[in-house]
Amino acid sequence: MNEKKTARLRRARKTRMRIREKGTVRLCVNRTPRHIYAQILSSSGAEVLATASTVEADLRTTATGNVEAATKVGQLIAERAKAAGVTKVAFDRSGFQYHGRVKALADAAREGGLEF
Repeated sequence: MNEKKTARLRRARKTRMRIREKGTVRLCVNRTPRHIYAQILSSSGAEVLATASTVEADLRTTATGNVEAATKVGQLIAERAKAAGVTKVAFDRSGFQYHGRVKALADAAREGGLEF
């Protein structure tokens, strides 16, 4: 593995340990150059409560690797989390920097009603 990915995974592991100590539901975000994915995971991490990504057919109509697409995913994950009965989550950015698409997804999820 290259050095950048190793450092990102180290940051992600550190954050996840802190979230696990709190025992809260987490909003986990993963991004690739082409897509962005979001999952709501239970406090144990064993169960996925809600998912949203740009891979889905209704979000593929426009570009999938930009801030606008991340905003749509954030709104969608907030709607699905509310439907699953989740309002408060811990934000797990998976070691990615909090800017650009990751920030856009987080802001849209907050506007959609998720608290973190």
